Amino acid sequence: PEIIFAGEETPILVTIENRKRFFPSYSVVAEVRGREHERSSILDDLKRILPDRLAARLARPPIMRRTLSYFVHIPRHGSVENKDTHIFTRRGRFLIKDFELSTRFPFGFFRHRKRLAARETELIVFPRIDDVTFDAAAASIDTGKAATSKRGSGQDLLSMREYQPNDDLRRIDWKATARSRSLMVREFAAEDERKVTIYFDTRIEATDSNMTLRQKIEAENAGKDINASESFEQAVDRTAAVAAHLLTTDAEVRLITPAETGEFGTGSRHLHDLLRRLALIDPDVQRAEQRSPAPNLEELFRDVPESHNIVITASAGDVSPLPAQTQIISF
Repeated sequence: PEIIFAGEETPILVTIENRKRFFPSYSVVAEVRGREHERSSILDDLKRILPDRLAARLARPPIMRRTLSYFVHIPRHGSVENKDTHIFTRRGRFLIKDFELSTRFPFGFFRHRKRLAARETELIVFPRIDDVTFDAAAASIDTGKAATSKRGSGQDLLSMREYQPNDDLRRIDWKATARSRSLMVREFAAEDERKVTIYFDTRIEATDSNMTLRQKIEAENAGKDINASESFEQAVDRTAAVAAHLLTTDAEVRLITPAETGEFGTGSRHLHDLLRRLALIDPDVQRAEQRSPAPNLEELFRDVPESHNIVITASAGDVSPLPAQTQIISF
């Protein structure tokens, strides 16, 4: 499917064709191979002891395997289609490199393998979207509910006037029409535009790791992210949930990170763009002595003064001064 969420079952349709003329195939495992990261997590460690060019050649992200399906019997000159489900445990990307078929038939002493070339395809796994708390959703409750003197599609009645061609028939007030003996329509006041800016501060403090370089290499080859932070991943999921909730209330939402300033938008397509950015976002791990200065939020939010601002950060006491209508969510 085009949309994949972490932690949810993803349907996968696998079709395998047996082109052998005389013999069927038995007990075939279909796997996909690819990379989850463009950059190795041990690159910085190798650069401390090796030249940069040599370290870049040695520190390549490992190729990971994911089992797609298992086929018991595939008839000769025939094909079998299986529908399975797969759960991606974490957000991110998976770049398909190739496919591999293998079998231990008939005795199980050896595994026979066959590599099949594949068109490079990037799978993006969106972060989880959980229920948001009342505080996190407060921006959608308090923003954009004041009526203005302009005509629009709000709920407050602005005026009554005579019917004109191309007016919406559903706005005809039949009681007023009966009193005035001419078609009268209701005009409603427009509501303020609901604009919400979410600033996601990706800075996190580095933790001292007691792992040796060999242990880091073994962990990376096993598919573990040695730089992963549970609190950071929870912050990504919470940011995705807040953005999804706000967009369901027809608010205009934009996401700002230290690396990129997004645009305001609405609708499901804009939500998917935000989730894609969050799926690929990485923490900015900093040590205390090398910590970058906090951003000036007043200057950052100056371009849209009427926007409600949500700041998601691990250093709540480090972000100041705060402009009006700003809410801080710490992780």
